[in-house]
Amino acid sequence: MAADPAPHGKAATLARRRRLLSSSCRLFFPEDPIKIVRGQGQYMYDEQGAEYIDCINNVAHVGHCHPLVVQAAHEQNQVLNTNSRYLHDNILDFAQKLSETLPEELCVFYFLNSGSEANDLALRLARQYTGHWDVVVLDHAYHGHLSSLIDISPYKFRDLDGQKEWVHVAPLPDTYRGLYREDHPNPAEAYASEVKRVVSSAQEQGRQIAAFFAESLPSVGGQIVPPAGYFPEVAEHIRKAGGVFVADEIQVGFGRVGKHFWAFQLQGEDFVPDIVTMGKSIGNGHPVACVATTQAVARAFEATGVEYFNTFGGNPVSCAVGLAVLDVLEKEQLQAHAACVGSFLMELLQQQKAKHPIIGDIRGVGLFIGVDLIKDEATRMPATEEADYLVSRMKENYILLSTDGPGRNVLKFKPPMCFSLDNVQHVVAKLDAILTDMEEKVRSCETLRPQPSGSPALSCPLLGKKK
Repeated sequence: MAADPAPHGKAATLARRRRLLSSSCRLFFPEDPIKIVRGQGQYMYDEQGAEYIDCINNVAHVGHCHPLVVQAAHEQNQVLNTNSRYLHDNILDFAQKLSETLPEELCVFYFLNSGSEANDLALRLARQYTGHWDVVVLDHAYHGHLSSLIDISPYKFRDLDGQKEWVHVAPLPDTYRGLYREDHPNPAEAYASEVKRVVSSAQEQGRQIAAFFAESLPSVGGQIVPPAGYFPEVAEHIRKAGGVFVADEIQVGFGRVGKHFWAFQLQGEDFVPDIVTMGKSIGNGHPVACVATTQAVARAFEATGVEYFNTFGGNPVSCAVGLAVLDVLEKEQLQAHAACVGSFLMELLQQQKAKHPIIGDIRGVGLFIGVDLIKDEATRMPATEEADYLVSRMKENYILLSTDGPGRNVLKFKPPMCFSLDNVQHVVAKLDAILTDMEEKVRSCETLRPQPSGSPALSCPLLGKKK
């Protein structure tokens, strides 16, 4: 009989996970998962000590295990951690610091534990303020794992119970694959008109709109950057219908876009959402989230007479962590860093696009970037299998990437904000080498077929075999 694997080896850990956790709790790289035991900055380390560059962890916003964030949590943990029904300065200091980053209209704060809780509360706030029930969302959107949020997440509900009658789906404002593309004279207006059409259709059925929910930069939808001016026009249509605009900044806020602190600010200086939700990066891995809204919305919620209470939301430790994250962002000038490093990454990726036909589009801002892989330039058919193969090969080269988009063909870059210029050069060099190798495999493949455009499809059985 073979000896049992080491008690803490990867095989033993995987076996225990399969025994104790649901198979619906999926792993990255399921065919060969990585056992990560340590993180530091933009790097993660497995049980053998191998170092991986993390290109996708937007939760560890200022870097894995940032010493100042860890210190803040440790010091406050030694003094007090309790609920927010007692007076304490940390929650007020945190709210004040957040208010300084936002438009002055967004001046009332609720603290929670997760982005899902934040979006669920935003939904409650919108419904109470408007007296309406229905929600308009973007196609392929994902807003969280609570039942209320699965209902407004086409990415999820299409695989489950389907679309509720009170949910109305507008086209994703994707100028590469969507209804209105890069050659349209005014895609912002065109996509906003689609929202108006959806609202009008709902009203004709006797429905009333409570809110429009949108990630400021749709991520699961494929790292989408909505055309500038889209949100203000949408907000006008939604507010005329009696609804409010909810900007989901859970994945893209806190300086990630470089040009601004919040991604919704890319839409224009005068645009102000009615509600902003925050999570993930706000706590650098600590479970903390926030909802910011206006006095008018908050007063309507208070008028119910029902207390809002969250046992751990706004506790002194969470607020100390949140304050530390904001301090690190400021002291290390990570917003400006994201602009610089992101621009460099976009530049090198554009060079790869000119070299490799599989790259159909490079889009993004700051350290939020998508690389859309295609089988054919004319049809823009998603290169799903090739993207999966590429991610696997990058992992073998100790680079952690993942895919998003309806076709699971968009490489997503959302690394910790300390991601460096050297990291960019190394990652793109590996990407180039693997794409070149893939193209050579295709050229040698007997099953190669020409596509209508005259360009060969990057599809070959050899890609299924690791080098």
